[in-house]
Amino acid sequence: MSGLDIPVEGKSIRQLCGIVLVFEAIVIGLAIPVAIVLEHTNHGLAAGIGGALAVCAILISGVVGRPRMGWALLAGTILQLLVIAYGVVVPAMYALGAIFAALWVTGIWLARRVTPPPGPLSPAPS
Repeated sequence: MSGLDIPVEGKSIRQLCGIVLVFEAIVIGLAIPVAIVLEHTNHGLAAGIGGALAVCAILISGVVGRPRMGWALLAGTILQLLVIAYGVVVPAMYALGAIFAALWVTGIWLARRVTPPPGPLSPAPS
């Protein structure tokens, strides 16, 4: 547990936050053609920024909740802000980014509620 009483590792946070990031990567990937066709954004700009955000989401989803990877929660939180900022390129990402940020915070909150406090009878973290 960190100083904020947020679990940084364990099966529950790995599942909840990892799933949010995988689905977010899919939505970001689907926003690339929207940016090109509907918003008439430069192909390289839309693919570069959207692709980088999607790849980062996949990479972070693979390490969030793993032992000694507590930095992944901070990286995921920063990613949420960057996805909202991607709304400059694709305006719909303002709303979608806010929805995924809410899901991210909810995933951390639920994992904190599900994870039992450490004690002598608590099972070892997975």
